[in-house]
Amino acid sequence: MIHGISHWALAEGEKRAFPMALADANRAGFAAFEPAISLDGAITVETPQSLCEEYRRLATGSGLMVATAASGLTWAVSPTHPDAAVRRRGRDLQRAALQRAAWLGAKSFLVVPGAVTIPWDRTYPPAPYESALAWAGELVEELLPVAERLGIDVCLENVWNGLMYSPVELRSFVDRFAHPRLGVYLDVGNLIGLHQHPPHWIELLGQRIKRVHVKDFKLAVGGLTGFCKLGEGDVPWAETMAALRRIGYDLTVIAEVEAGSDEALAAVHAALEELLKR
Repeated sequence: MIHGISHWALAEGEKRAFPMALADANRAGFAAFEPAISLDGAITVETPQSLCEEYRRLATGSGLMVATAASGLTWAVSPTHPDAAVRRRGRDLQRAALQRAAWLGAKSFLVVPGAVTIPWDRTYPPAPYESALAWAGELVEELLPVAERLGIDVCLENVWNGLMYSPVELRSFVDRFAHPRLGVYLDVGNLIGLHQHPPHWIELLGQRIKRVHVKDFKLAVGGLTGFCKLGEGDVPWAETMAALRRIGYDLTVIAEVEAGSDEALAAVHAALEELLKR
């Protein structure tokens, strides 16, 4: 497996200028970097093709792999919002982000398919569950033809969004489309706080898992403050890594943890390298 770091993990997060973010990741020793596409970050849904391709060349020259790109756009403009106009804009933004991910050279694109609730945003109006599933399906239906044309995978991430908290439901949702460009971006750390066991998710989702995010979580703390340094929480790492190997997963494993300084990034790199050996 290939260790990497998320744009969101760096100082300034997704606003960290792309050249500086690459330099941060390189100094820490990572093999891969996952850029984030947002409304107002270093790479946005309006970033031109020429600049994306310049960033692509810069990454290639640096020796860093940019195999994946991510988007947190759903938290700002949800494709499953009760307001139809918001849903429409949410789908448009994700389609624009997918295009930029392809221009950057990514082979997989992380998508949060929507939200029933957003734990840190009390202003978000709860979406009816069954409707949210249908609206998430509309998003996928719009993205798949674009993904097929661009040669990039759409990977649905499991997050704290009140939607598809069961691996069986997520598996059924993905299988409904029967499309080779659709899969799962499994976030191991997001499962622990929802009383889930990552190896079971890996077993049930199998080859549908196209990419992996890692973070750790302390059950005794709980809530949004429960996320912690890799190796210091309750993720069963040995069992999780063994489960990934059983399904033949050997692609990127991207750390999504707060690590603003060079020292913190180096510590994340060391911890991730150790976890990958388990």
